[in-house]
Amino acid sequence: MAFVKPIAILFVEITIYSLVSLVLIYIVAFLFFDFQIRGNFLKFFLSFILVMLSIFSIGMMLGGIAPNMKITSTVASILYFPMLIFSGASLPYESMPNALQNFANLLHLTQGIKLLKATGLGFPIDNIFFPIVLMVSIIMICTTVSLKFFKW
Repeated sequence: MAFVKPIAILFVEITIYSLVSLVLIYIVAFLFFDFQIRGNFLKFFLSFILVMLSIFSIGMMLGGIAPNMKITSTVASILYFPMLIFSGASLPYESMPNALQNFANLLHLTQGIKLLKATGLGFPIDNIFFPIVLMVSIIMICTTVSLKFFKW
């Protein structure tokens, strides 16, 4: 019997979750908020996939290194809630004090939200290098760790 490699399982899960979430988010935004992508859809799509991969890679890494689900959930909450609050996803980034903005700029989700805003609304992307390098680095590091410690 041939076993499926961990990378194949992780790839399929991330692909399905990313595509389903993108479609559902777009449908809800279109139907209830009259949202339309004014920027380049391909750039928005690629930005969305990059953000999703970086978020999922952190979750996969936590799942791989934590000894049980309870610890995984606790650590994930400790990491994700500050990111959600300070990234601009729940509180407007622009209304934060400068010191808090400087801290938030170090979070990959902040960079991802800026990238999604710029590509979805057609705004110029000021500095595309840092957000992409930050998210790709997180993806590579976290995916490597998650594959190394993957448990069936």
